Amino acid sequence: MHIAVAGNIGAGKTSLTQSLAKHFKWEPHFEDVVDNPYLDDFYHQMERWSFNLQIYFLNSRFRQVLQIRESGKKIIQDRTIYEDAHIFAPNLHAMGLMTNRDFQNYSSLFELMESLVAPPDLLIYLRSSIPNLVSQIHKRGREYENTISIDYLSRLNERYEAWITGYNKGKLLIIDVDNLDFVNNPEDLGFVINKINAEINGLF
Repeated sequence: MHIAVAGNIGAGKTSLTQSLAKHFKWEPHFEDVVDNPYLDDFYHQMERWSFNLQIYFLNSRFRQVLQIRESGKKIIQDRTIYEDAHIFAPNLHAMGLMTNRDFQNYSSLFELMESLVAPPDLLIYLRSSIPNLVSQIHKRGREYENTISIDYLSRLNERYEAWITGYNKGKLLIIDVDNLDFVNNPEDLGFVINKINAEINGLF
């Protein structure tokens, strides 16, 4: 079984992935942020490093999805391959931070990869307002995220909403996280767990 958690920067994907993995005894797969050799450069010079960063993420996540399917285990994944292709890369292209040539090359590669991987059995989308995202990003204090602008987050949020509205690859669970604190409030985590149980067990 493959569960995936999607959402904008600061929505709480990693925290929820950790909590759910612990509760359900699922194996967590996280985004490769620590070892990513392009991330710091990208946030300081987006136009120069956007294509490199997106290719790195695409490669990393494609490898991850193949491993998930081959393992036969129950796995929860922090962010999906679809978010790179439907949100982050098109956003960089639209902002003039990725050339037409690079974006077409990227998109062609994604389409090939997508044809070879299966979608998650359940996609959990964490919906968040911009003020909540900003608050969470400041709270975790990652230095390379200090340069992220409100405009950039807003553009991503719009693309996330458009993508989720048209998502039809499998089961989808949307959770509004603005008023939830599943890290410090057990009741909030329980609320999310109950929603997931209902989706997995087909209870409505």
